[in-house]
Amino acid sequence: MTLAGEITAERISALARRLDRPVVLVGLMGAGKSTVGQRLAGLLGKDFIDSDAAIEEAAQRSVGEIFEEFGESYFRDGERRVIARLIGEGHGVIATGGGAFANAETRALILGRAIAVWLDCDVATLVARTGRRDTRPLLRSGDPAEILARLHAERAPAYAEAPIRIGTGDLPHLQTAVRILEAIEQWL
Repeated sequence: MTLAGEITAERISALARRLDRPVVLVGLMGAGKSTVGQRLAGLLGKDFIDSDAAIEEAAQRSVGEIFEEFGESYFRDGERRVIARLIGEGHGVIATGGGAFANAETRALILGRAIAVWLDCDVATLVARTGRRDTRPLLRSGDPAEILARLHAERAPAYAEAPIRIGTGDLPHLQTAVRILEAIEQWL
């Protein structure tokens, strides 16, 4: 049986057995890390965890509240510790917050202990996706399109250090997950 006309269940199963570390999805907010990550984990028969959800659970506060009360630097430090814990716990697929991989220490941690996959997406799609919920602290201080364009320009060099880059655009989530599997299979 093939999924999305390209990869067989047998190939996915063989790939899942070869994975000896988590797949960590990086990229800007709205790129699809959480949604695609859930699909990817399902295909691999592995678990999925969102680092922002894990941070909120550990802190008993929302990401926005942490930003507001303690600032971005404090948040990034805690984020790195949580991501290190999640990688150490052996989760199959981890979605990170948009700024996690832009932090040099967090990026080095992920590159050293996981398979980093950059989900890249055009700014117009990011604006449409992030506009559906008002939970993005970095988008509250101005025009979301301008902020996302600036963040993309600033963070792209860091994201480009991920060994795998997948353009998401308007692809269905399942098709994006299959493209990730094919790219990981080639990379390994």
